Amino acid sequence: MPDVGNRERLHDHILGSLAAAALGDAMGAATEQHAIPEILEEYGGLLRELLAPSSDTFSGGNLPGQITDDTSQMFALAESLIEANGDLTEDAWVQKLLHWSQTSPMARMMGPTTKPLLEAIAAGEDTASIGRVGTSTRKLTSFGTTNGAAMRIAPAGLVYPGDLEGAVRLAWLTARPTHDTQIASSGAGAIAAGVAQALTTGADVYAVAQACLWGARRGEEIGAAEGRLVAGPSVTRRIEIAIDEALRSRDLEDALRRIEASVGNSVMTVESVPAAVGIFVAAAGDPLETVVGGTNIGNDSDTIAAMAGSLAGALRGITAVPPDLFDTVKAVNSEDIEGLADGLTEIAWRRSR
Repeated sequence: MPDVGNRERLHDHILGSLAAAALGDAMGAATEQHAIPEILEEYGGLLRELLAPSSDTFSGGNLPGQITDDTSQMFALAESLIEANGDLTEDAWVQKLLHWSQTSPMARMMGPTTKPLLEAIAAGEDTASIGRVGTSTRKLTSFGTTNGAAMRIAPAGLVYPGDLEGAVRLAWLTARPTHDTQIASSGAGAIAAGVAQALTTGADVYAVAQACLWGARRGEEIGAAEGRLVAGPSVTRRIEIAIDEALRSRDLEDALRRIEASVGNSVMTVESVPAAVGIFVAAAGDPLETVVGGTNIGNDSDTIAAMAGSLAGALRGITAVPPDLFDTVKAVNSEDIEGLADGLTEIAWRRSR
C-alpha cells in the first residue's frame, strides 16, 4: 500500500492541491490571452498577486481571487466523487456536469469542446454528430483534444494516493464523455498520476515529474484502445521537452520563455499540460512560484497555473500555500474547499489502508 503518512498529513496535502489549483486559476485569469512581454511590461515584472481580470480576457468581470470554469469543474468532480463515495460512474459524472453547466455562474466560460457537447446532451441530441466535417464519418481531429479533461482532473489523483493506475483509469472515465481522444486521455492521465504520486511520503519533484510521464503514456494507451485515435503530437514527448527546458533555464522567467517557445501555452492539451509540468519543475514544486509561473506564461494561463498548482500543492501541502492569498480565494468563491478536502480525504485514506 502507498505510504501517505497519517491522516492529518494526507488531508493537508489534499487541501494544498485544491487550494493551489484554485489560487493558480484565479491569479492566471488576469493574464489569460496575453503574451509574456505584455504581462511583464504591464506589471513591471512577474505578476505575483490576485487581480481582477480585465475586459479583454475570458474572465472579465471576475473579482480578484475568483476562480474560472477550470477549477469550478474541478470542484464539481470532487463533489461527484464524494457523493459516490469514490465509486463514480460515467453517467453520474455526466449528470453532475450537466447540472454544473446549467447552474454555475462559471459555465459562461466553458471551453470549445465541453460547451457544445453539454448543450447537445441537455437538448437530447445525438452527440456523435458534434465536430463532424460535412457527411464524413470522422470527427475533426482537434475536437476532444483541448485541455478540458486535464484542467479539472486533480481529484482523480487525490482519491488514489500512490495508485497511478487507479488515478489514470478514473481520469479516463471523467474525460471520455467530453474528451474521448488519446490526446486528452494522455494529458488528464499525466496530471492525475502526478497528483497521486505527490501525496505519498518521500515524494519529490523528480518523482512527481516521472509520474506525470508515466500517466501520460498510460493515458494515451487507454484512450487509443477505448476512445478515438486522432492525429497530433505526443503529450509524453512534449512533457519531456518542457522538463528539459525547465532544467536548462536560468530562472523562472527564462523557463517560461523557453517552455512557450518549445511546447506552447494554448488551450490545446499538447501545449498546456506539458507547460504545466515544466513550470512545476522550474519552480522546484513551490506552490506560489508554480502558480506565478503559470500566471505569467500567458495565453491559457489560468488553466496552466491551475494544473501546475494542483501538482505543487499536493506535493508541499497547505502550509506551503500563502494563507493570505488562500483566504482571498475562499472569501470570493462559494465552494467549501476545506469541506471538499475532508470528503476526498475520507476516500483517499480508506484506499491507502
